[in-house]
Formats: sequence, structure tokens, C-alpha cells
Amino acid sequence: MNTEARPRVLCVDDNRDAADSEAELLRVVGFDPRACYDGRSALCLAREWAPDVCLIDLHMPDMDGDELAARLRAEAAGRPVLMVAVTAMSNDESYARTDAAGFALHLVKPVDPHDLLRVVDEMWRLVHAAAEAAAGRPS
Repeated sequence: MNTEARPRVLCVDDNRDAADSEAELLRVVGFDPRACYDGRSALCLAREWAPDVCLIDLHMPDMDGDELAARLRAEAAGRPVLMVAVTAMSNDESYARTDAAGFALHLVKPVDPHDLLRVVDEMWRLVHAAAEAAAGRPS
């Protein structure tokens, strides 16, 4: 993991155990995660906290992951933030859905913890490099 900063990772899943487990795993290795259990609370937290990477379940009540990703991206106001779908859906239609919604990756539950850590670290490095480039600094 990049040690220059603690990457902010938003873990959103209506299954509290899933969101909390992702967040705890990320916390143990040095990330700065937060868990949310619905789209509305995730939007509120993101406005104040500005996550770098968002792990988002697709099927949630009131606001699905597609809508949440679009709203998070719109509210980021040009600040780089990467969305990763973490879902039990693995058919062609679900992959097309996450592509259309602009997710950077589509992970199928259950996600191997090592894979999750690797993916979040890689996403963080991309966001960090984009932010540095936007600020005119070498990454």
C-alpha cells in the first residue's frame, strides 16, 4: 500500500456484515475505510469525507449501486474517485450494467481478501496519480 497517505475507502452494502468486514480488513492494513449500509447515508458521508475509492454493492433498497455511483461521481466535482462494484451478480447482463454505470471493476462475491486488498491498493494508486497530475506534481 502507498504509505504517503491513508487512502479513504467507502464500503457500501446493505448487508452490514459485508460492509463492516470489508472496512475492517482495509483498516487492519492501513487504509482509512468507512462502512455505509445504504445509498443515502453513503452520499451524505461522501460529501463530508471525500473517499478515493468506493466499493459498492449493486442491489440495495431505495437506491441501487448504479444510481449511487452516478451520484457520487457527479458530486465529486471533478475530483478523481474510482468505483468498484462488489456484487453476487456474475452474468453477462450484470457486467454490462456495471460497465454502463462507469464502474472501474466488477468483483463477484465472495471476494478473496487478498484480491480485495490488491484491487483497492491499485485503485488508490490510480486516484493518487490522477490527483497529483491535476495538481501539476509528479506522482
